[in-house]
Amino acid sequence: MTAGHMTMAEITGFVADLDGVLTVRPGPDDGSPEISWGDTYFFYAPDGAVPTATQPFATLVTKNHPGDELSRLDRPDTFRLNVAAGRDAFAAATGRAPREAVPDDDTTDPGAVDTLIAHPVYGSLGWLAVVDPGPRTERAVRELLRTAHHLARARHERRAHTAPSGVITDR
Repeated sequence: MTAGHMTMAEITGFVADLDGVLTVRPGPDDGSPEISWGDTYFFYAPDGAVPTATQPFATLVTKNHPGDELSRLDRPDTFRLNVAAGRDAFAAATGRAPREAVPDDDTTDPGAVDTLIAHPVYGSLGWLAVVDPGPRTERAVRELLRTAHHLARARHERRAHTAPSGVITDR
């Protein structure tokens, strides 16, 4: 990692300052799969409990995962920030809708450092990614994290006010 790049600790601290965030760092003593050890998951969970029916709104991954090797996270001191950006932020960043096909002439390198891209695996779901965020992407990263947090909070609030039958309850 070159000078000027955001660290995992900086990103984690920024996200931790957002309200209702639960940061999960799987490790060998918590029963999590070994592939997740060293990674960090950010949930909107104001009650402090890991949500059972929702995905994190952002993750920091420190290694290649099966089927997701294109970012080359096996390089020393390399990590990737993944953000559930939502349709609007995804389209603003990529110029296309999440489920829209990647253009045939797309030459995006998923391993390029400090470059905001559609997530190499979950882009069709509105996720964006940055390997080793730095000066070019820092402002966008912070805004995307705020947006993803806001979307996660809104989903949480909708679910909290919807009965299991799908009926909206009194507020």
